[in-house]
Amino acid sequence: MANYIILGNFTDQGIRNVKDTVKRADAVRESARKFGVNMKEICWTMGQYDMIVTVEAPDDASVSAFALAVGAAGNIRGQTLRAYSRDEMSAILTKVA
Repeated sequence: MANYIILGNFTDQGIRNVKDTVKRADAVRESARKFGVNMKEICWTMGQYDMIVTVEAPDDASVSAFALAVGAAGNIRGQTLRAYSRDEMSAILTKVA
């Protein structure tokens, strides 16, 4: 499974209903399974992003479909980053000339 980091910000709708954010996160965790995505952790943050979510997914298409479905709900906008483990990065580096 590949690892991804999702950086999220509340939309206007999301911040208006911020009191429900924990309940929404629980619902999103459940819906992630429909896409083959395992939501490992969610952290609400201070600073440039309102939340950071770490997920595992079998491929880019699965995590993209999940992210689009979450975005379509209208509470957050996100940026998804592919995250490489130490072993994955070591394998990548063997290909660097």
